[in-house]
Amino acid sequence: MKRRIGSLVSSLAIAFWAFGMHLGAAAAVPEWWRLAVIYEIYPRSFADSNGDGVGDLNGITQHLDYLEDLGVDAIWIAPMYPSPQVDFGYDISDYRNVDPLYGSLAEFDRLLAQARKRHMRIVLDMVLNHTSDQHRWFVESSASRHNAKSDWYVWNSGVASNAPGVSDYQRRFEHEGRVPPNNWESLFGGSAWEWNGTRKQFYYHKFYKQQPDLNWRNPAVEAAMFDVMKYWLDRGVAGFRLDAIPTLFEDTKLRNEPELGGTNAQGDPNLKEIYTSNLEEVHATIRRLRAMVDGYPGDRVLIGETYVNTTADLDRWYGGARHDELQLPMDMLVGFGAGAKFDAGYFRRTIGEVETQVHGSVPLLVFDNHDNARSIDRFGDGVEDLARAKVLAALLLLPRGAAMTYYGAPIGMSTHTPTRRSDVKDPIGITGWPAEKGRDGERTPMQWTPGPQAGFSSNPRTWLPVAADHRRVNVQSETADPSSLLNWYKRLIALRRSNDALRDGDFTLLDTSNPDVLSFLRVNGRTHAAAVVALNLSSQSRSTRLDFGSVGLAGRGLAPLAATPDALSGTHPVLAALQLPPYAVMVAAVE
Repeated sequence: MKRRIGSLVSSLAIAFWAFGMHLGAAAAVPEWWRLAVIYEIYPRSFADSNGDGVGDLNGITQHLDYLEDLGVDAIWIAPMYPSPQVDFGYDISDYRNVDPLYGSLAEFDRLLAQARKRHMRIVLDMVLNHTSDQHRWFVESSASRHNAKSDWYVWNSGVASNAPGVSDYQRRFEHEGRVPPNNWESLFGGSAWEWNGTRKQFYYHKFYKQQPDLNWRNPAVEAAMFDVMKYWLDRGVAGFRLDAIPTLFEDTKLRNEPELGGTNAQGDPNLKEIYTSNLEEVHATIRRLRAMVDGYPGDRVLIGETYVNTTADLDRWYGGARHDELQLPMDMLVGFGAGAKFDAGYFRRTIGEVETQVHGSVPLLVFDNHDNARSIDRFGDGVEDLARAKVLAALLLLPRGAAMTYYGAPIGMSTHTPTRRSDVKDPIGITGWPAEKGRDGERTPMQWTPGPQAGFSSNPRTWLPVAADHRRVNVQSETADPSSLLNWYKRLIALRRSNDALRDGDFTLLDTSNPDVLSFLRVNGRTHAAAVVALNLSSQSRSTRLDFGSVGLAGRGLAPLAATPDALSGTHPVLAALQLPPYAVMVAAVE
């Protein structure tokens, strides 16, 4: 009874908090996440409060003022749950607690409360596809073929090693005369099937062998995982970022994946993953999850890790015209799509598609995360990286929708990949070296100051080395520099909030045949406020002509709101050619 009363009180408190936060903005935009700037924190690397060389929850709490000053609306925290840390937290052994490495539940509650005081929400990473092999569910499941959880994971007896059609690849993983039932591969190398000597069966693992896949065809698994999410929703989190969500289901016929030819960085055959990812059943599960989350007050949100091939594929994760699945599937096509490059045509196509081809759903643009080299390197040229990073910031923050950034991106932290295999911490880098060097490079400690350990920790032995460029690239130095990338981010985020057009205006591409300049118009249909954004993605001065006639806008001139470098001074005639310096960003009100 005490637990029920406590839950009721907690729910009422959350409801009143949700009602009160940003009350003025909420009148125009009911759901907070539609305009949110979401900031990913990799907890190991953000801030170390106790001097053990590893970031923690108290470290996050200590830097909430920085995030508030930046203009962050929500913090996504990568897994902080108890874990053997094989995959640095994505192998969870207890979904209802905090790993002592990062703190305690009491410290999490304090972080939640302190964030709330600053009008910021907390979004947790939720790993639904798999658990750690040390989770009590798997320990029980692997103990025998006949127990209450024997069917909670994906088990198979395999086939005889001498059976017809067995490939040499399958025979590489033979155990006691049995081989895996098909050619499915782990994303991190080798067969996706691991032998268990107690059950005399293989279990399936899409990722590391220490991350056995849950059997989502078992209703008890869904109920248990939904209960885990309810536990954190009752505690007050604003929602979840769903890890590897397309991989929940596998083909029941266990058909071989088609081979594409060649081998990957781990030396395994390249496969087309049509039987282990994006199966139809996952969408029904997400619809049920969405219905459950919608039952909570405060506009809770579901964000999805959705690597897809096309915008049409992305639209399915929203639920298409029904809008009944994820509110914010992550648009990886813009920042990580095939052929991604610093090019006006590329960004015009990818941003234009998500702005117009998802049935009016809210785009969530993503350029950086903990699994990919940082955008300042991927889109940089080694010379004008900072100028290009300012263009990317405008591409992230000024189109319609929500935006997701990653710790260190607003100050221009770069990727520092290990140069020696002996320095690699990420297991995929250890097994795949040198073709695959792992993800350590994008996970180095946050650079707060030019001082020792970049202000990340008092311990000189940090879990990953602090990058040498921290003496130049850090929060303290950039805060004091008006022309810094950090202050550019702050300015653009402030414009998102204060300018009617940039806050929730419609999106229209302009000058669509221009090879070097990407420009677009934002118009608020309610207030009729209009703003234009023009970005020169060339190293040379370029011009663009901004004709608003197609949208019936009779503006006379452009009044600058923000520019880098000084691309516009004074009011500029609307129909006159606008000359932009190299890598210039121009944001102007249409008057």
